[in-house]
Amino acid sequence: MASISYSPAAFDGTSASDLLRSSSSGVTGIPLKTWGKVRFVVKRRDVIVAAKMRKMKKHEYPWPADPHPNVKGGVLTHLSHFEPLKEKQKPVTLDFEKPLVDLEKKIVDVRKMANETGLDFSDQIISLENKYQQALKELCLHLTPIQRVNIARHPNRPTFLDHVFNITDKFVELHGDRAGYDDPAIVTGIGTIDGRRYMFIGQQKGRNTKENIQRNFGMPTPHGYRKALRMMYYADHHGFPIVTFIDTPGAYADLKSEELGQGEAIAHNLRTMFGLKVPIVSIVIGEGGSGGALAIGCANKLLMLENAVFYVASPEACAAILWKSGKASPKAAEKLRITAPELCKLQICDGIIPEPPGGAHNGATWTSQQIKAAINETMDELMAMDTEELLKHRMHKFRKLGGFQEGVPIDPKKKSI
Repeated sequence: MASISYSPAAFDGTSASDLLRSSSSGVTGIPLKTWGKVRFVVKRRDVIVAAKMRKMKKHEYPWPADPHPNVKGGVLTHLSHFEPLKEKQKPVTLDFEKPLVDLEKKIVDVRKMANETGLDFSDQIISLENKYQQALKELCLHLTPIQRVNIARHPNRPTFLDHVFNITDKFVELHGDRAGYDDPAIVTGIGTIDGRRYMFIGQQKGRNTKENIQRNFGMPTPHGYRKALRMMYYADHHGFPIVTFIDTPGAYADLKSEELGQGEAIAHNLRTMFGLKVPIVSIVIGEGGSGGALAIGCANKLLMLENAVFYVASPEACAAILWKSGKASPKAAEKLRITAPELCKLQICDGIIPEPPGGAHNGATWTSQQIKAAINETMDELMAMDTEELLKHRMHKFRKLGGFQEGVPIDPKKKSI
């Protein structure tokens, strides 16, 4: 036996992470960040670990101070940080919606006048309401691509977790990439819809400034994509169909993310998703930005909300590159063909999920139910396929988009053109 066993030794550290380096989980599964001062005593035949736990803030991961036993979905739902907002979100009016807001204000003023004076203004109110409905219908039918981009980025637009909690009977969030990190910009978990169990993976934006900072505005780091990859392997092993929700401006492109292998993490996901033996459905609920969206979007079926967008570069970035001015973003949005109807024509998108007039933020629950119906319908179709057929279906979907070859000599005539 080693000599250390014959004499007691004590090691004091300011934090347990100085002594345990294996992962973010330490002794008895408690994250190392929750440990205070730790003292290890090594004796002849045993190891004594004495640690003083620091006091955790209420509702801090991994568990709230007072978990409610009767919460919907069971106590495991406490693993999610997502809670109803304490303050109602303020209404946000987009520039092209201002005529509608003016009409709505006139209707309110006329009704107020009728109540105050006791006079009959019913004809005027009906006329204004008809004008409002007609204007709303015209606006929704003739939305330009850049207007759809603005709706997709609306601050009050329902997020991934809003939809998940609306459509699932039970949802348990799963954390971590098993390498010591848990990127909050990507949320994963197991949920059931009408008795069928799914693995949900989605990019999560914030509902206010504080949440957006916490979620990094929905821009995942390599840790987030590796977390998603881990859950894909888990779903493949247990036979859970995968549903991914895409809503990101793009992968986080800071120096640290590049150092940690952002490109490799995305490429690994792309390669892996083509070999998964379970059905995969991807739904673009907001904006799908470049490789950051595609990293969880290699699916058998790609569905899009009516006002969602899917692009290789944002209209602003494209305008800055091609026209050297951000003011050309409306033109860039049109040329890029990034809206759901355009992508359906190009056979990139396989279906459009309707939204309420004005956008999903005007009816989050209704939109979620449309998503639920689309998932059930699409999964019924995919679950009827055997494994080989499912893999061929996924491969064929992307092969028909086009291809390229490397190392093939170029025809001199084509080269000179």
